[in-house]
Amino acid sequence: QVQLVESGGGLVQPGGSLRLSCAASGSIFSINHMGWYRQAPGKERELVASINGGGSTAYKDSVKGRFTISRDSAKNTVFLQMNSLKPEDTAVYYCNLVVTIPYGNYWGQGTQVTVSS
Repeated sequence: QVQLVESGGGLVQPGGSLRLSCAASGSIFSINHMGWYRQAPGKERELVASINGGGSTAYKDSVKGRFTISRDSAKNTVFLQMNSLKPEDTAVYYCNLVVTIPYGNYWGQGTQVTVSS
């Protein structure tokens, strides 16, 4: 059984920073990629950033240059450093883990990020 535990959300003023963490536990043998998605009220869930097994990263255009995804492979933990936050970044952020052996697609419980003055 694989579990993802997220932390780091909260309320921040525009221009501020937050760091999200997601720790994966359980039987994890082959990580395909880990990523962060977000879902704002009334909108579909969207990919914000991802990092694959080789360390390559990808970002949603609107967060490039502001957000950085990284990982601690030894601890199966992924981070999302969010700088220069904007009100439109307000959403519930979800951690996602895809493993290949055996195949599995796992989600965290979500953490609220609110950017407001």
